[in-house]
Amino acid sequence: MYLIAPHKTQYKANLHCHSILSDGKKTPEELKAMYKAKGYSILSITDHETPKNHSDLNDDDFLTITGYEAYVRPDAQCRSDAYSKEIHMNLFARDPANESIVCYNPKYCKYIPEEQKAQYHKVGSRRTREYSVAYINELIQTAKENGYIVAYNHPWWSLESEADILAYEGFFSMEMCNYGCYLTGRLEYNAALYDKMLLLGKKVACHSADDNHNYDPVDSPYSDSFGAFTMIMPDDFSYDAVIDAMEKGEMYSSMGPLFQEVSMEGNKIHIECSAVQRIMVFTGSKSPKGKIAPAGETITSADFEIDARAKFVRVSIADQYGNFADTRGFFREELEF
Repeated sequence: MYLIAPHKTQYKANLHCHSILSDGKKTPEELKAMYKAKGYSILSITDHETPKNHSDLNDDDFLTITGYEAYVRPDAQCRSDAYSKEIHMNLFARDPANESIVCYNPKYCKYIPEEQKAQYHKVGSRRTREYSVAYINELIQTAKENGYIVAYNHPWWSLESEADILAYEGFFSMEMCNYGCYLTGRLEYNAALYDKMLLLGKKVACHSADDNHNYDPVDSPYSDSFGAFTMIMPDDFSYDAVIDAMEKGEMYSSMGPLFQEVSMEGNKIHIECSAVQRIMVFTGSKSPKGKIAPAGETITSADFEIDARAKFVRVSIADQYGNFADTRGFFREELEF
């Protein structure tokens, strides 16, 4: 049974990106050019409260996913506060032509010209946004009812309580690494939080993204591009197939390392990957299984037995630079052991 199948093509994607349509410094055309040159096949330009179909950038080797970043702050005027919690979510459209804005609130649409605000197709409640679990769950549900799948963004940066995060319902995935936030603080790698979600039985996938704004040149040590990405494994390279693969969790999160195969036969798991320093399997126990390369060497495969009490199976690999790649959590009902 393949969890990551060697025969499926993997497409490199950045699912969180900002352009001059909000607070980014690159045009959509420039973003396509720079990411395609680096071997990416998929890009979602998720400008703040600015749903936009970028299908005009598509070609035979490059696909854009329509989406935008929605957010909720405790401040009624939507003022930013570096010490206050808030939530950001990426909404990805099932239909590339869907430019609906969910739970429209003009205070959050500060990058959009007034004439453009009037043209948006607005869905859901327009009341003042309320920073509460109930309201956020309502926004997520409204987005899903109106053709979006919803991801949870940069949990460490957002300063939200773990209790609130675990109370949200309806996310298909969570950012394991948000590189723009990880770059200077190194705290936006969220494996511990993700495992707690899995322990609670939350069927949430994981992905990683740059969240790039490009305030610094790409050759600067402060560049927020090309640091974290998602490998998506659709049945074919079409918009519908990519969205379907994302929603089903047929993808994995990475900051560099790559999986070639993850398979199970009975209670035995086999992993093949790029050269790494360690391979780990998390199952919800206090003692993850692991294989570590001798000093100065690397490993590219490992085999483990999964014990009968495993609550889930999740594989993580790390290279000598501390860059991780992570599968989603696979639950017992998906596995044949």
